Amino acid sequence: MSAIDDLFKQLETEGKKAFMPFITAGDPNIEFSGELLQSLDQAGCHLAELGIPYSDPIADGPVIQASYTRALNKKIKLESIFGMTTKIAPKLKMPIVSMVSYAIIYRQGMDNYLKNAIAAGISGAIVPDMPVDESAVFAKKCRALDFSLIQMITPTTSKERAVEIARQASGFIYYVSIAGITGERNALPPELIENLKWLKTQTDLPICVGFGISQPAHAVALREVADGMIVGSAIVRRIAAAEEDGKSNQAVIDDVASFAKEMLTAING
Repeated sequence: MSAIDDLFKQLETEGKKAFMPFITAGDPNIEFSGELLQSLDQAGCHLAELGIPYSDPIADGPVIQASYTRALNKKIKLESIFGMTTKIAPKLKMPIVSMVSYAIIYRQGMDNYLKNAIAAGISGAIVPDMPVDESAVFAKKCRALDFSLIQMITPTTSKERAVEIARQASGFIYYVSIAGITGERNALPPELIENLKWLKTQTDLPICVGFGISQPAHAVALREVADGMIVGSAIVRRIAAAEEDGKSNQAVIDDVASFAKEMLTAING
């Protein structure tokens, strides 16, 4: 049982849904990232998705791509990210999941990456550029270490492939709400609810929805069918705008925490 498995079992017992904010590690700096993780934890968030900056991210929209570029321009390194989480993770109730390119894992080596990530307090990984056809070996290694490998399913994924992805996944399934890239949307696709209902008949894993989730109304619309919701661009945009406006770190952190509390209220009432 991974920390993520334990979390979703607890939430199911309590009749609650998970809220998972996404932040980019090192944007605007690694100290800020650590402080923000602690603030989001104190606000009541259930998990945190930590983006590992990469020069060629898959599926990320302009807001998150720009945050990766800012962090990379400041020479952010995986070692400093893991150094931060090593200090911060023991202080948090919520598990941390990394959004990481397989190129980064490959450079480190699967075993070495898993060893370092687990030692740094990371509970799982979303690897968007690792196709399910090529994930069996890594999935097996993750299961052996109680490290969740969260797999992504999109609206264009065939039903047969979606079932196969669900079999390989652990922790939860990341359901991409829209075909395309990350970013804030005013409205969610009308077929999303039916897609989620069907997927829930195919797997016992929790299903969390991301891409385009950016306002409380989205959470209200999805809370009856989703087990959790992931919000990224709406948070990363706030951080970028606040830095441009010259706001203090604490003011930015307070703003993001306030938004997280609004989403938590919408998800769980």
